[in-house]
Amino acid sequence: MKINVLQENLAHALSIVTRAVSPRSTLPVLGNVLIATDEGRLRLSATNLELGITCWIGAKIEEEGSTTVPARTFSELVGTLSEREVEMSLNVRTLTLNVHSGASNTDLKCIDSQEFPPMPAPDLTDGISINVATFKDMIQHVAFAASTDEARPVLTGVLLKVDDGLISLSAADGFRLSKRNDQLIVPPSKTIQAVIPARALSELARIISDGEQDLIMVMPSGRGQVVFHLKDIELVSQLIEGSYPDLDQLIPKRFSTRTVLPTQSFLKACKQAEIFAREGSHIARINITSNGEMAPGLVEISGQSEETGFNQTTVDATIEGQNQLIAFNVRFLREVLDVIKTPNVALETTSETSPGVIRPVGEDNFVHVIMPMHLGN
Repeated sequence: MKINVLQENLAHALSIVTRAVSPRSTLPVLGNVLIATDEGRLRLSATNLELGITCWIGAKIEEEGSTTVPARTFSELVGTLSEREVEMSLNVRTLTLNVHSGASNTDLKCIDSQEFPPMPAPDLTDGISINVATFKDMIQHVAFAASTDEARPVLTGVLLKVDDGLISLSAADGFRLSKRNDQLIVPPSKTIQAVIPARALSELARIISDGEQDLIMVMPSGRGQVVFHLKDIELVSQLIEGSYPDLDQLIPKRFSTRTVLPTQSFLKACKQAEIFAREGSHIARINITSNGEMAPGLVEISGQSEETGFNQTTVDATIEGQNQLIAFNVRFLREVLDVIKTPNVALETTSETSPGVIRPVGEDNFVHVIMPMHLGN
């Protein structure tokens, strides 16, 4: 293998694929990045056997070939190179990759590419075309609500459903749930239901650039995998087996109080309350007070701890229904408000012991349910 590649492109590709490198593995090759020539381009791949990422970049190829190099060492080295071009050549006999750029000359010990786990080559004609910007937005609305507790593996995933031209993502951790749906441009002929690790979707959202146009999702039959294909990037993830709970049954159908607040004002108040609440029980008290139909209501958001003190912020709101005092985990509130882009947000409540529902005002494709916390004294 003998190739010439731009340092900027190589560094960018490494920053993408090394997200899938296994930091602790009994297989040394999983700590490496696969480098291979592929139809006139350079292909870089990394995997931890659950998540795999491949990236293609342009390169001048003088000799075909492939090898695997230590991911961390190679990535750090490329990041320090100041010259525009990087020349790489593989000594097959010694399994050494020479990396030359300007005054820098490095030999890297490699592992044979034959030891690297094979990456799937999906048939894209069987895939579902998804709007890139929409899907990235959907992931950001949902993935944060997935559980991090490995005791219930299925809840560490996001439930993906495709049915009758509608695609939906749902996630829950036992204390909150998020659900987001949207219409597909080209409805598929079949119904799909799968649980995808939240981490895999978060990585996909991270690597999607603003200029991307098309995303194709493929679920190879009998493989227990999902593949997301972009123009120059492919992400493959193992699916999570198990029965996902019916989250639709957990979304309250009615409420006694509906409070509409400016999203950014509510978010800023929660951030201030979190400064104090995080030292204690993470409780934010939400005191909703209506001043009648002719006057705006008030919402007091407060957080306190014995160590640091007390904070309270008042936000003007439009309130329908009775007064309400309720408490939520302030971090949960902040995280959902962070992903809502509409100017106003609605908080629907029933009692201090019933779940609260948060919806963006003017959009009906997203709903978030959050369990209340004990108010205390």
